[in-house]
Amino acid sequence: MFNFNIVAESETTRARAGILQTAHGEVETPVFMPVGTLGTVKSLSPEELIACGVQIILGNTYHLYLRPGCDVIRKFNGLHGFMSWDGPVLTDSGGFQVFSLAKLRKVTGEGALFQSHIDGSQHLLTPEKSVEIQLCLGSDIVMCLDECIKYPAEKSDAQKALELTTQWAKRCKDAFKNEKNALFGIVQGGMFKDLREMSAHDLLNIDFDGYAIGGLSVGEPKDLMLEMADLTLPMLPDTKPKYIMGVGTPEDIVALVALGADMFDCVLPTRNARNGQMFTTTGTINISNARFKHDIDPIESGCTCYTCRNYSRAYLRHLYLSKELLAYRLNTIHNIHYYMNLVRQLRTAICKGKFGEFEKEFFKNSLQPIL
Repeated sequence: MFNFNIVAESETTRARAGILQTAHGEVETPVFMPVGTLGTVKSLSPEELIACGVQIILGNTYHLYLRPGCDVIRKFNGLHGFMSWDGPVLTDSGGFQVFSLAKLRKVTGEGALFQSHIDGSQHLLTPEKSVEIQLCLGSDIVMCLDECIKYPAEKSDAQKALELTTQWAKRCKDAFKNEKNALFGIVQGGMFKDLREMSAHDLLNIDFDGYAIGGLSVGEPKDLMLEMADLTLPMLPDTKPKYIMGVGTPEDIVALVALGADMFDCVLPTRNARNGQMFTTTGTINISNARFKHDIDPIESGCTCYTCRNYSRAYLRHLYLSKELLAYRLNTIHNIHYYMNLVRQLRTAICKGKFGEFEKEFFKNSLQPIL
């Protein structure tokens, strides 16, 4: 059921446009996946996501396993029925949250033993358990359990995490018995070229439906993130989708598409919206700024999102400063629409053989934030 086809490639960069075929529909790439950590993209309904052009969302295994739990979600035949979302869903393995949120964690060859951040209960997340939970959620794209390390990290620590990630990837592949869903491996290795090469080589030998690059955008300088992506992406097979996890800004996405990446996710558009920051083609707007108190213009002239078609900067500023819930929804609608429009423009440029021109124009117009 899962398949990936490339329909166009840039002649001047490694950018490509493709189609992911999943059990819940097709996804055109490059694609940005809004993060629906708890079974919702914060403040938006599925109908609003569709109106924004969202094709696929990301769900979080760790959070959904702890609350409401697989016993609840199973009654709805998975996350799709539970949240009334008919499109594809990608779920992360839960590993990142175990290493960043959970208390008293202990990592062994068996898995990650952790204490819930909600009620303190003890849990063991093994590769097999992670796959089991994700299949219970009805995920169209399942991610292998991996060990996430912080930046900066000693090379010896990065190598240990890489070796464990590879062992877990093999166990995930053995536990994954499903023909209609996809399983992606995750390349790790910190900021070390030889470890990245080792990780990619080992995962290719296991053979996955797609490959993700993890351990980027974890606090390292931007140029180092791009260097590691530029190094790793060509190591992965061009016939499989390539996913950069946890990235990123609009500038990151354009630069990484040029390097050959197909899939992205990040909390940035939703989190920034809740903090009053909106994306435009010339930078970001901080809606709380006093300069917008009497501004009758939309967030961005020419934007076709629901927010820009109906509301002024002055009104959005009023809502935000008043802490009205509507502010978070309207801001999020705009930011999600902006991201969807960006990847749609990237795809169009690739298909028309004009990606180089689009990239140049994008970075020319991407100015400093409007304060």
